[in-house]
Amino acid sequence: MKMLTGLLRLRQVCCDLRLVGIDKEETSAKLDLLDELLEEAIDGEHRVLVFSQFVSMLHIIRERLEKREIPFCYLDGSSKQRQEIVDRFQSDSAIPVFLISLKAGGVGLNLSAADTVIHFDPWWNPAVEAQATDRAHRIGQTRVVTAYKLITRDTVEEKILKLQEKKRAAIDAAIDSEEPLMTGLTTEELEELLS
Repeated sequence: MKMLTGLLRLRQVCCDLRLVGIDKEETSAKLDLLDELLEEAIDGEHRVLVFSQFVSMLHIIRERLEKREIPFCYLDGSSKQRQEIVDRFQSDSAIPVFLISLKAGGVGLNLSAADTVIHFDPWWNPAVEAQATDRAHRIGQTRVVTAYKLITRDTVEEKILKLQEKKRAAIDAAIDSEEPLMTGLTTEELEELLS
């Protein structure tokens, strides 16, 4: 259990020190990059979905958007009138940003008004991220959808990305090849895939 808690804390530190209770005046590099991406997207008249698995991170991002007076919609597991929030974003082009928790918005939503997806933090399972990105790839989408993953270099996030690539390669091998999935995978890798 301590190992899992440690991993969680390392992942949170990659996002913002405030997630682990360190109240810093300065911003995180990821937030600075998000600001740049959002500014560029909004200037280009793009509409953006921002996913994070950490609701507390979404709250920090929400505060930044409020300070900059950038209109946005917000959805997490505690949101009431979920469909009304989705409909508001879909119908109001003056709202360029939709902040969504990965769990609340990963499946079942049509957000074709957006053409840019930003994953603020990586999730272990690439299929979960792909499902979230697919919210913008829905019926009615008329533009090319661009997806970004914000990964902090030389951290546990890079290791998560490598694990995702391994899982994706294993899935692709099972689907695209007649060679059995087990070929070339160790027992440890298989256990990792099943966890």
